[in-house]
Amino acid sequence: MLTIALAKGRILDATALALASAGYPVPNDLAESRRLILEDDSRDVRYLLAKPVDVPAYVEHGAADLGIVGKDVLHEKQADVHELLDLRFGVCRLVVAGWPNTDVGAVKRVATKYPRFTTDYFRRMGRQIEVIDLQGSVELAPLIGLADCIVDLVETGRTLAENGLTPLAELGTVSARLVANRRSYQLRATEVDAFVEALRQRSGGAAS
Repeated sequence: MLTIALAKGRILDATALALASAGYPVPNDLAESRRLILEDDSRDVRYLLAKPVDVPAYVEHGAADLGIVGKDVLHEKQADVHELLDLRFGVCRLVVAGWPNTDVGAVKRVATKYPRFTTDYFRRMGRQIEVIDLQGSVELAPLIGLADCIVDLVETGRTLAENGLTPLAELGTVSARLVANRRSYQLRATEVDAFVEALRQRSGGAAS
């Protein structure tokens, strides 16, 4: 079977819709299911449901031939995988956010789930900052004085606004990507190409 690792959480519903439109339907209760491996014998495909941060590792080390995960995770993990398609869903802005009058050029401590993005951004500004790596609600950090600002994904901005914070600068946008194990991309080219082409034609994906 062609094994595909799917990221649970933020992009899972959109992933399921994209797969269905490409002719690879998944169970309707995918997000609520406690099963971690789902098999579709009719299409000879197996899905692994994994935490987003783990998807690149499953693909890199060959536990999955393909994976669908956000570009934010790919950049942070720096896994040795072949990026095939920008799937154009799960689009979010990655922003620096904080109190409205915060001077981004003067901050010293930044809380984030994305230390690599954050370090790269401030290095390009010629700044060395202390990065506080958090995995929970990073919006809390400026509220209690733990950090001067945060770097986080923003879809609607509602959580920031409800906590008195605002976007101060934009690092870029991220979206869901289809990635492949490098060995699978060579040895299972026919199967991989068929899957890629189905997603490209029916879900509007673009080559990365």
